[in-house]
Amino acid sequence: MTNITKRNFLSTLSVAALLALGATAAHAAEPLKIGMVLPMSGPFASYGKQIEAGARIYLAQNGGTFSGRKVELIIKDDTGVAPEISKRAAQELVVKDKVDILAGFGLTPSAFAVAPIATEAKKPMVVMNAATSAITTKSDYILRVSHTLPQVTAPIATWAAKNKIKKVFTLVADFGPGLDAAAQFKKTFTAAGGEVVGEVRTPVKSPDFAPFLQKIKDAAPEAVFLFVPPGEQTIAFIKGFAERDLAKAGIRIIATGDLSDEDILDSLGESALGVVNSMQYAESHNSPENKAFTAAFAKANPGMRPGYMAVAGFDGLQLIAKTLEKTGGDAEGDKFMAAAKGMAWTSPRGPISIDPQTRDIIQTIYIRKVEKVAGKLQNVEFDQVANFKDPGKQ
Repeated sequence: MTNITKRNFLSTLSVAALLALGATAAHAAEPLKIGMVLPMSGPFASYGKQIEAGARIYLAQNGGTFSGRKVELIIKDDTGVAPEISKRAAQELVVKDKVDILAGFGLTPSAFAVAPIATEAKKPMVVMNAATSAITTKSDYILRVSHTLPQVTAPIATWAAKNKIKKVFTLVADFGPGLDAAAQFKKTFTAAGGEVVGEVRTPVKSPDFAPFLQKIKDAAPEAVFLFVPPGEQTIAFIKGFAERDLAKAGIRIIATGDLSDEDILDSLGESALGVVNSMQYAESHNSPENKAFTAAFAKANPGMRPGYMAVAGFDGLQLIAKTLEKTGGDAEGDKFMAAAKGMAWTSPRGPISIDPQTRDIIQTIYIRKVEKVAGKLQNVEFDQVANFKDPGKQ
C-alpha cells in the first residue's frame, strides 16, 4: 500500500468512526419517546393505572434514562374495549408525537387494532397485558411481557385433574381471551380424563351473572372454571356465587389468577378464601426482586396493591432498557426487534425470557390459593410450572 493510499484508507476509517460516534451521540441526545395506549378511564381504568405505576417505578429506579437517552412516557387513554379509539391514539402517537416505541394495551381489541400501525410504521410494540394468544402473530413488531390465557389456563386444568376434580362447568367472557381460556381448559382437562359438563359465554360489558349462576348450580359440577375481565365482573361473580350458596352445594371455584388479582382482592372479601388459581405473579412471591418491587410500589402508590399488570408495566420498561443496552440506544424497529428476541432477565415474578420464535414470554406459572396471611388476603403459591411457553401456539 502506497503512503497516499494508506493515508486515504486511514482517512476513510476516521470518517467512518466519526460518523458512528455521531450517530451514537445523536441517539444519546434525543429523548426516547414511549407512547402508552392504556385504559385510564371507564370500567377498566385500574388496568391502565397498574401498568403505568409499574412502568414509572422502573423508570424512577433508572434515573429516567435508558442508554443515555432521557425517557418520556406519553399516555393516551383508550377507555377500555374501544378499538377505534386505541387505533386513533396510536396513530397520534406515531405521527404527531413521533414516538420511538408503542406500549401498554390493556385489552385484546386494543392490541389487535394497533398491530397494523406498528407494522406500517416499523415501531416496536410492547404488550403489557392483552392476553389472546394470537396477538403476537398480528405484527412482526409485537413483543409481549404479560401472559396468554392458554399459558395460565393449562396449569390449573392439569392441577384440577390431578386433584380428583372430574366434572367442571366453564364460564368465560365472550371475547378473545375468554375463548382462548375455555378452549385450552377443555383441551387440557379432557386429555387428563376430566369432563366439561357445561359451557357459557358472558358479555364483555356489564353481564348479569344471575341466570348463569343458576345454570351452573343446576348442572351440579364439582367446580366452575372462570375467566372474566378482572374488576367489577369478578367482584360481581364472587358475590353472586356466595349469595346463591353454590359453595354449600359442593361447587368449587378454580380460575386464572385474574379472578383474585391483588388490585381487587380486598374487595372480593372472605368469599374468595380457598379459591385455587394459576398466574405468573403474586404480591406475596418470595424473592429479593419482588421485595424491592413491592416496597417501591407501596411507597409510590399509597393505598394500592401491586398486581400482575403492575409487574408487566415494570418488565415492559425493563425489556426496553435492556434491549437499548444491546443496540447502543438505537430504537429503530428492526434493530430493536432483533436485539429483543431471546432476551432473558429476573423479574419480580421470577425468571422470564422472550421466545425468539414467537416474541411471547416464557415464564413460571404458579398455582396459588387465596388465604388470609397476617390478617390480609393473599394469593399463596404452593406449586409451579417453570419455563412455560404459550401452549396456544404449539
